[in-house]
Amino acid sequence: MLLAAVCLVAANMRPAITDLGPLLDQIGADTGMSVSALGVLAAVPLVAWALFSPLAHDLSRRFGQPRVLLCSLVVLLAGTLVRSLPGPVVSLWIGTAIIGIGIAIINVLMPAVVKREFSGHVAAVTATYTALLAGLGAVSSGVVVPISHIDFGGQPAGWRFALLVTGAALLPFAIAGWWWAHRGAGRAHSRAASPKGRTGIWADPVAWLVAVYMGLQASMFYMFVTWLAPLSMSTGRSEVVAGVDVMVYQLFSLAGSLLLPLILRGGLERWAPALIPSLAIIGVVGLMLAPGAILLWASLIGLTGGATLAMSLTLMAQRARDHDASAALSGMSQSVGYVIAAFGPVAFGALHSVTGGWIASLALVLAVLTLLTVVGVFAGRDRFVLERR
Repeated sequence: MLLAAVCLVAANMRPAITDLGPLLDQIGADTGMSVSALGVLAAVPLVAWALFSPLAHDLSRRFGQPRVLLCSLVVLLAGTLVRSLPGPVVSLWIGTAIIGIGIAIINVLMPAVVKREFSGHVAAVTATYTALLAGLGAVSSGVVVPISHIDFGGQPAGWRFALLVTGAALLPFAIAGWWWAHRGAGRAHSRAASPKGRTGIWADPVAWLVAVYMGLQASMFYMFVTWLAPLSMSTGRSEVVAGVDVMVYQLFSLAGSLLLPLILRGGLERWAPALIPSLAIIGVVGLMLAPGAILLWASLIGLTGGATLAMSLTLMAQRARDHDASAALSGMSQSVGYVIAAFGPVAFGALHSVTGGWIASLALVLAVLTLLTVVGVFAGRDRFVLERR
């Protein structure tokens, strides 16, 4: 039941985020928001993750992980409802921020849950969790535009209705499933705070390697989740087909997540964090030279996106001796990581706005992937946080 609850949570972690990119043109046309403003809107959840991730560890110590995760799922549902309210565009911004806050806490605590409850199968459970996260995010991207075009009395349903359906459809099941798996848990898994766990993590070099790796891979992933659809439409593809392109990108992210446990075997484990970005480098160069084959290049980039996310979450568990240190590492690395990631979609959109093309934006992604490879060389070493070396 606990594994089922973890899977239900994973299924709701990305639809409310990945459904935004394919609708950017509709939102811009309806609200009058500029390309740069739409890029900032896409970065709002990442900023929320950066700001609120450090709170997750202390909240779980005070109230217990089960209770905090349940409340975070409720917050996610509330944000999804607020974002879809008709009327002033301010509800779109507020709802998106609330969604970011809810997901921020869940992002941090889930690696610690996996470390504690599935300590003998961390890589496999993390891969399953990440695959569901990517898979449902992909479905959301693929169906959100057709949902927005559903005919309601001669009028299309619109982007607000589409965001509501894709973001909230499965959330009640996740809330019920998590509550059922942990009913009566109360303050379980909460214990006295350790100053070393709270503050020592910020001075730990291994933690910083994991944090930068997390940030760079997230920056790459969210640049494409946000801007792949507009890039696809610029090659002559329709809005619906562009949404399918984003879905395919994320389905290959799912495949990358599932393949990670196969890579983390034998001698490859040490070098996996550095080798995985190579596929995305090929894909980005391909987009620059032959954008007509966008599905091929998006598939390669997607494989890297899913595998590096799963790699980041695995590192949060592998680089800690126990689940408490894992929660501290997860909070610190995701806080720092999403500060880095938040600049990605904004910078990508700004470069496109300034140049009128995509080459400069794609060159930014190449730089991020190159740095990710370098950091991966050091993050792959067998070291642990909060441990004298």
